[in-house]
Amino acid sequence: MRTMQAVQADITTLAVDAVVNAANASLQGGGGVDGAVHRAAGPALLAACRRLDGCQVGQAKLTEGFGLPAKFVIHTVGPVWRGGSHREAELLAACYHNSLTLAGEHALSSIAFPCISTGAYGFPILAAAEVAVAEVSESLKLTRYEVDVIFCCFGAAELAIYRHLLERV
Repeated sequence: MRTMQAVQADITTLAVDAVVNAANASLQGGGGVDGAVHRAAGPALLAACRRLDGCQVGQAKLTEGFGLPAKFVIHTVGPVWRGGSHREAELLAACYHNSLTLAGEHALSSIAFPCISTGAYGFPILAAAEVAVAEVSESLKLTRYEVDVIFCCFGAAELAIYRHLLERV
């Protein structure tokens, strides 16, 4: 069964097949979700990321989850918001699409996404959530893989936006 739901939680605590890390292009850790994922997973995650040779915006790469409850981490690099006229929505959609493709290729049954690009990268939360829900919904319709999707929101405001959008799907 393919489901989509939104929850308010710390993504590093979710026991799913994969959590998505809103990473930077170096995959070497950073602030926000990226820093939290690296701290919770432990130093083995950084060592695994070094072997991946970075990641381009919109792409996704997979590692083990190491110290996380999640079995795997899918690292994706979201776009920096520059006003909306620099393919930001297209690149953000690619983050979700490519992460789901990796989940399918590895027969994962559950995946949790953070609010990609909405922190330090400045993507407006409503616009980002609209891209996320639309892309995940479309990808789930087009794929043969069965995967449950969680949109993991850190705050109540983000949760309300995602729940409202999910009611319309």
